[in-house]
Amino acid sequence: METSFKIAFISGKLGDVDGVSLEVDKWIEVLTGAGHEVFTIAGLYTNPLQSISSDKQFSLEYLRFDSTLQHHYEKMMFPYLTKHPTHLTSGTRDIIVEEMMVHGKELSEDIFQIIQDNNIDVIIAQNTNAMPMTLLGGIAVYNLLSEYKVATIFHHHDFWWERSRFSQNRIEGLLNKIMPPSDIGSEHVVISSYSAHILSSIKRVIPTVIPNCENFGKAAVLDNYNSHFRSDLGFDKTDILFVQPTRIVPRKRIEDSVRLVGMYGRKYPEIKEKIKFIISLYQGDELDDSYIEVIKNLAKSEDVDLHLISDRVSSVRILNNNGERLYTSRDVLVNADLAIYMPKWEGFGNAFLEAVSCRVPVVVSTYLVYKTDIKSAGFDNLEVRDNYDDEGLLKIPESILIDMHQILNDSEKRIQMTDKNFEIGKREFGFKMLSEKLNTLLDSYSDEIRASRRRLQKSKKSYAV
Repeated sequence: METSFKIAFISGKLGDVDGVSLEVDKWIEVLTGAGHEVFTIAGLYTNPLQSISSDKQFSLEYLRFDSTLQHHYEKMMFPYLTKHPTHLTSGTRDIIVEEMMVHGKELSEDIFQIIQDNNIDVIIAQNTNAMPMTLLGGIAVYNLLSEYKVATIFHHHDFWWERSRFSQNRIEGLLNKIMPPSDIGSEHVVISSYSAHILSSIKRVIPTVIPNCENFGKAAVLDNYNSHFRSDLGFDKTDILFVQPTRIVPRKRIEDSVRLVGMYGRKYPEIKEKIKFIISLYQGDELDDSYIEVIKNLAKSEDVDLHLISDRVSSVRILNNNGERLYTSRDVLVNADLAIYMPKWEGFGNAFLEAVSCRVPVVVSTYLVYKTDIKSAGFDNLEVRDNYDDEGLLKIPESILIDMHQILNDSEKRIQMTDKNFEIGKREFGFKMLSEKLNTLLDSYSDEIRASRRRLQKSKKSYAV
C-alpha cells in the first residue's frame, strides 16, 4: 500500500521565529524525511524555507496577517483591538461579513488551483481555523473542506477564546462555525492535553495531541558562527547573560522576568554590573507598543541592564544589509548562562524546549500546560510557582535567587542538570516522538486522504479546458 503523500501546509506566515513557523519547519523536516512531498502556501515568508525548494513555496496576499483587508476586518469585527472602536449597525455588519465571505471564497479558489496543479493529497492548516489572524484564510480553508472536500488536518496551536482581544467580537457565529469547524472528514491536532480536553468539550471532536518538539539530534552547540555572538553584540565573555527567549507580548509576563533579574542583582551586588538581561525576539503579531515601554521603564526602575536584540535574530543564519551576522534563537541560547521563561499562559513551550536542547538551565513558572504536559516528564528546572499577588505580580521567593546563584557557580551541578534535561527532552519531545505521531496520524487518516485524491482527479477531468 502506498504510504507517501503530497502534503501542503497553509499558514498566514512562515519562515519566522514564532511558534507556528518553528513547528512547521520541524514537521516538514520529519515528513520529507519519511518520503512525503511537501508544499507550503502562506501569506508571507519572512525568510524562504530552507527545507523545500522555492518552486514548492506559494504565496497568496489574502492569507497575510497584515494584509489591508485583514486589518480592515479586524477593526470592524474586533472592536477592542483599537482604542476607538467603530460603531456598526447590524445591517452594515452583515454587508461587511458578506464581503468577507466573498473574498474568502476567492482565496479558496486560488488555493484549490494550487492543489489541482500540484496534485496535493492533503492540506495541513496551521492555526488558520483557531485564531482569526487571517480571517480570509480561515474562511478559505473551511471552504476547501466543506465545498471542495479536500482532506484537511487542522493543526491548532491556540484558540481565539483564549485571547481577550478576540473574545469580544461581532462575528461569534462565524467563529463558532469555522474556528475550528467540527465537520466530519477532517482531523484535528492540538499541542497539549489541556487543549484536547477543551476542544473535545466545546466541539465534540477527538483531537490528536502532538506536543511541540525539538530536534535534539541536531542540537545547537557553540561553533565558528555563534561563538561571535557576544563580541558582535558588545557583551564581554565574563558577562552573565540572562536570556528571555520569547516575543514581547503581555502573556509572556516579561515584567516578572525583569523583577527576577532585578532581585538577583540586589541580592548579589558584587556581580550586578556583569548581569545582562536579553530579550531575543520581537513583538510578533500581538502588537502592543505600550507593553514595550512598560518593560523598558520597569527595567530602568529595577536597575536592570536590558538588551532588546530582535533586529539581530532571524529564523536562519544570514547577514543583514550592513553585513552583520544574524543569529537564530538557538545561537543566542547556547551563549546564555540562564534562560528565563515565566509565562502566565502558554499553549505549550517552544522556548523551553529550545533552552533544554541548548543545555541551558531554565527558570520557569509552573503555568498550566507546564504542569499538565511537561513537568511530569521529570525535568530538573528552577521552578517558580504560578502564584500571583493582588496586583497580578508573580510571587518570587528568595529561594529561587539562591538556586540561580548556585547553578551559575557550580559547573558540575549545572552540567548534571542540563544533561539530565537534555536526555528527557530528547526522549519525550524529540523527533522520534514526532515521527511516530505523524505516521500514526497519517495512517489513521489515509482512507480519507486517498478519497480526497480521487475526488481531485475527477475535478480535474470535469473542469479540464
